[in-house]
Amino acid sequence: EVQLQASGGGSVQTGGSLTLSCAALGLAFDDYAIGFFRQAPGKEREGVSCINVWNGFKYYADSVKGRFTISSDNAKNTVYLQMDSLQPSDTATYYCVADKNYYLLKALIDGVAPESMSPEHWGQGTQVTVSS
Repeated sequence: EVQLQASGGGSVQTGGSLTLSCAALGLAFDDYAIGFFRQAPGKEREGVSCINVWNGFKYYADSVKGRFTISSDNAKNTVYLQMDSLQPSDTATYYCVADKNYYLLKALIDGVAPESMSPEHWGQGTQVTVSS
């Protein structure tokens, strides 16, 4: 059974930092792209960032580029999302996702994938709240 265990959410003030972790269990880690999506109350889900584990390719939504950094620790089957310069607009529930198709995750982050497409695996959410 595939499990994506997200952790590290919390409450910070504007300009603060948080690091989210996603521990991937029950899958061949190197075969996957792992990413983070988020959803704020009343808003649509949006892709934030993803990393192709085997080659290290990374991709970011324009809204977080330059502020967020994604990385992976292959020995721990864990992906991290370092979030700096947090803004109230970053407030959302963050979900860890996994899919074998890195380019699908990229397309979902860019909002150009067909609506019927979705990452293969989803983890539980972790709440990030940024106060002004």
